[in-house]
Amino acid sequence: MEEKKAKKGTRRANGETAIYFGKDGRWHARVPMGYRDNGEPYRRHITRTSEDLLKDEVKRLEKQRDQGTAQQPGKLWTVEKWLWHWVENIAKEVVSENTYDGYEVAVRVHLVPGIGKHRIDRLEPEHLESLYRRMKAKGSKPATAHQAHRTARTALGEAVRRGHAAKNAAALAKPPRVEEAEEEIEPYSVEEVQSLLIEVNKRRNSARWMLALALGLRQGETLGLRWADVDLDHEYLKLRRNRLRPKYAHGCKESDPCGRKPGYCPMREQVRRETKNTKSRAGRRAVPLPGPLVRMLQAHKEAQARERKAAGDQWTESEYVFTKPLGGPLSPNTDYHDWKKLIGDAGVRDARLHDARHTAATVLMLLGVPDRVIDQIMGWEPGTSARMRARYLHVPDAMLKDVAQKIAEAIWGPSAKGLVDKDQDNGT
Repeated sequence: MEEKKAKKGTRRANGETAIYFGKDGRWHARVPMGYRDNGEPYRRHITRTSEDLLKDEVKRLEKQRDQGTAQQPGKLWTVEKWLWHWVENIAKEVVSENTYDGYEVAVRVHLVPGIGKHRIDRLEPEHLESLYRRMKAKGSKPATAHQAHRTARTALGEAVRRGHAAKNAAALAKPPRVEEAEEEIEPYSVEEVQSLLIEVNKRRNSARWMLALALGLRQGETLGLRWADVDLDHEYLKLRRNRLRPKYAHGCKESDPCGRKPGYCPMREQVRRETKNTKSRAGRRAVPLPGPLVRMLQAHKEAQARERKAAGDQWTESEYVFTKPLGGPLSPNTDYHDWKKLIGDAGVRDARLHDARHTAATVLMLLGVPDRVIDQIMGWEPGTSARMRARYLHVPDAMLKDVAQKIAEAIWGPSAKGLVDKDQDNGT
């Protein structure tokens, strides 16, 4: 086949694709795709065995270019390289510390070992689905695979937005289904809360636990509370920050390492701030204090003043409401173990610390508190409050029996009450 040549006296317009038949017997095209990092024009060179095949590929590339989804020059990222770049240089700057930690673990433990060697523009949904199956086979819970999936979807979405890949494989992949928890969360009864109250009154920082049981404050909200946020005269407190879990780095020298984990290094250094501002508007809220809790906080403030005086120069000033015996903020891990010891000493059934929040929400419902006020106290966003109430408000058996009685009287008349009472006495 003779080489095709452009007609004499004609020129291609700027930005137009050049198509020609080469001496090697193949059709060639140079497609303008934009500009390199240094500003120079960038053209993609492609070759095919026939003109029709070549023109099809040219159309595909030009469409990607015009839509902004084409692969950029010099950026042939592997999944591993992109994930580490994304998590350290992009996500870390814009998300909270806890969110970053979740991303980092998913990248380091699951995504990089599982799919890191693929080129980002050649990653397929099936590669991710295979990873999820392998994770499950190795004992990972479906929720762990979901965390890896969400991390990959976010990271690859940013890659697509920046033109490093034409599609988000994670957005197309199907993660394993997460089953609902089989065990229904059962809030503490009033009797159990009273048993806890008896034991709470024997302990240091007693008001800390009643804030959880009576008002449903989250752990981070309670431990991040400062005296400037508490107005005992007007009987309310303001929630505007969360206590973060400490994170440490080695302070020892590389030439003389301690050989321990960073958290146990004798010269450890704190690398995470103590608190962060509550991110949602609903989370920044005022919460009313019941009279007994006001008195508990007042007594706690006086006890803390005595501790400060007794500690002298050893006291670490922090202005937190709840501190260690020598001042300074409480660790969430220490707080968790204190909770476990409290419920053990009180002789009540084991439960998560967060279950105290379910207890408080349910008590508010039983007291007939309007939904809008419950949302305010619990710190639920308007758009999700209905879903959160469905998750946190639990209907006790006694309330169900009361409703059943009212239905019986409404349908069968007042005489039905005696029949229901008789059935209950007989245990039927």
